[in-house]
Amino acid sequence: MQKLCLLAGLVTCFVFLAANDQILAQSAYSDKPYDQSYSVKYYLRKTDGGLLGAGCDRNGIIQALSSEGLLHPSGGYFLSPGTLQPDRTYRPVKDMKLAAIGTYEQQLVYLDNRAVVSNAWAGKLFAEHQLPQARLFVGGADFMFLVSDGKTLHLVKESAVLWKGAIADDEVIGIRYQSAANLFWILGKKTLYTLSGREHKLTKVFDGANFTSFDLASKSQKLLIGTTDGYIEFDTVSKKQLGSIHKKLPWTEITTVADVNGKLWFGSTKGAFSLRSDGKFDYYNGERWLPGDEVTAITAGPKNTVLVQTTAGLAEIATKPMTLHEKALFYEDQVRSRHMRNGFNASLDGMEKGDLSTGYLADSDNDGLWTSMYLAGEVFRYAVTKDKDALQNCRESLDAMERLYTINPVPGFPARSFERAGYIAKLSDPERWQHSPQPGWDWKSTTSSDEVIGHVFAFGAMAELVDDKSLQRRAITLIDTLMSHIISHNMYLIDFDGKPTMWGKWNPDYVNAFPINVGDRKLNSSNIVAMLQTAYQFTKKEKYKNKALELMQKHGYLENLMRPMSIIGKAPEDADEHSKHMSDGWNHSDDEMYFVGYWGLYRYALNDTLRAKFKKAIIDHWEIERPEKEGAWNIFTALTETKTFDLNEAVWYLREFPLDLIDWEIRNSHRKDIELLPDNFRKQTTKEVLSPGERPIQRHNGNTFTLDRNRGNGKSEHSAGDIWLLPYWMGRYLGVISAPVGK
Repeated sequence: MQKLCLLAGLVTCFVFLAANDQILAQSAYSDKPYDQSYSVKYYLRKTDGGLLGAGCDRNGIIQALSSEGLLHPSGGYFLSPGTLQPDRTYRPVKDMKLAAIGTYEQQLVYLDNRAVVSNAWAGKLFAEHQLPQARLFVGGADFMFLVSDGKTLHLVKESAVLWKGAIADDEVIGIRYQSAANLFWILGKKTLYTLSGREHKLTKVFDGANFTSFDLASKSQKLLIGTTDGYIEFDTVSKKQLGSIHKKLPWTEITTVADVNGKLWFGSTKGAFSLRSDGKFDYYNGERWLPGDEVTAITAGPKNTVLVQTTAGLAEIATKPMTLHEKALFYEDQVRSRHMRNGFNASLDGMEKGDLSTGYLADSDNDGLWTSMYLAGEVFRYAVTKDKDALQNCRESLDAMERLYTINPVPGFPARSFERAGYIAKLSDPERWQHSPQPGWDWKSTTSSDEVIGHVFAFGAMAELVDDKSLQRRAITLIDTLMSHIISHNMYLIDFDGKPTMWGKWNPDYVNAFPINVGDRKLNSSNIVAMLQTAYQFTKKEKYKNKALELMQKHGYLENLMRPMSIIGKAPEDADEHSKHMSDGWNHSDDEMYFVGYWGLYRYALNDTLRAKFKKAIIDHWEIERPEKEGAWNIFTALTETKTFDLNEAVWYLREFPLDLIDWEIRNSHRKDIELLPDNFRKQTTKEVLSPGERPIQRHNGNTFTLDRNRGNGKSEHSAGDIWLLPYWMGRYLGVISAPVGK
């Protein structure tokens, strides 16, 4: 979760927008490599006991020490966790009674009940310490080691004990060495001491309470002390505390502190976090990042990775340089390899704790919507790259979308989904499924307005941007088929039972029955105008143009859709119950429907006067959405040719999104470094939105201010098709994201 400066990646370019043949200056992100974080997890076996420490040598060999002996990582890679297995590399080490593991001069070193030993240096290191219960040690200059059993301290070299001592009325819990000053630092639970490496003089330098851990930082100019309630900065030169204790942290019960490759890391009882250059923290919480949330140690791993030791195992947090284009290709593979169900963009559900091999492709209420968003993304990809794979992806998803119209017996009506017969009881919402006239298949009824606007968006993009005549013709036919159904049924979507579906209603009697501050009045007006304009754009049938103008001029739909977002709120007390129910809080699914519809609303506007009005409405909506830093909404806003559309935030969204899209349990509501807001209509929980890498995975219809996910740990994986690929490829098509610049 790197927060690198995005401004450095911005250049000014000219974006050609075919909608009105204008050339306007817009900012564009130059797609250079950034650091993408991910985690490889290694779980402890139940028989191994707890971890006592971990280390990595100059060859990249990782070892962990448990109460049952040495362990090493086995079999793990990204999205496929490994385990910690007994390490039998050196048979004599297996018989030692090891109490701690560490590194010295980039070599693995062990502490047993007799000595400090190592297999490096031809095995010559054997420094006897005379502390049978020793459990802490650190190396100093010239193979000198300070060893402690928590009560007594012994400074040893080879087989000589150079000094013995103890800290008064306290227990030693940590030892560090400052090479520049030839000084050992010794931490107790309530005191801090130094021991000079030359004179062997023990000096108390600080008193406190509830110390848990410490480490040297800032090239040993500072020492950070973790406590049960925050951390303290201590100046190693003046021997004084710097400022007050730090408590504005993701969690204040610190268990370990570490300076790893010049970056400060903290472990806690609720995850790990690292300090950023802007003074804020990157938070690693939940099994997206860690085997368990109770962190016990953090140390350097191979190739600039970070090893985070927990009570449940070891995590190796890595970063690698990646462009957004490379991330897109990673996600393209993710979608194609495990998220395509009969051409639909689907979730992988029913997994066993994140095991991708155990999941099944699930049906969804919104199969048509998620697939239309993925399909539109592939349309933009093809328009940019002319990639044959992208075109084939379009073809296969269009096959699925097209069959939604033929799998059921109602002319012009799109099903929500379809599946082979015999599985209704196992599908979501089994009461909504019907048997198809096509033998061996069932289909899902009650199609909503979410689906319809998604269909028209994707079909319109395909009709305009794909240079395959057959696909264009099929897309236009589907637009015409759907919109003819709606017009011929008095602006309703009529299901198999002859009744309108619950949400498929655009008739003025329904739309204008809502009070003006209830969102559905504005939303349905905006969506139906966009759909009718799209139908007219590609069929040139006057009935669509005339109906759009009629709704806008006679029934107030233009006024409805132009109404400022700032007035949207709860229905008045004298409103009907349906209006009250529909306005109990901000609806993020509505946001998704608005922005998906804006493509047809603005791009296919009937005239320039309307286009200017629609631009104003879109930007008004975008203004109220800005705190969410939602990548798709910012990219959609760019289609209006506005110079201001929060490109930085859109790129931040794309870069910060985790590579791991599994629905792990995630918790943030306990954090002390976030500013919580009182309950509000928009359901904005915090002053600033958290990074996508720190919050639960969700689609664009979710609230980006959702802090926790407390269910179904590791049971499903989202598809990147609609979540990430749509805004990325749309940004590429609009020219606000460049092609990869290179490494």
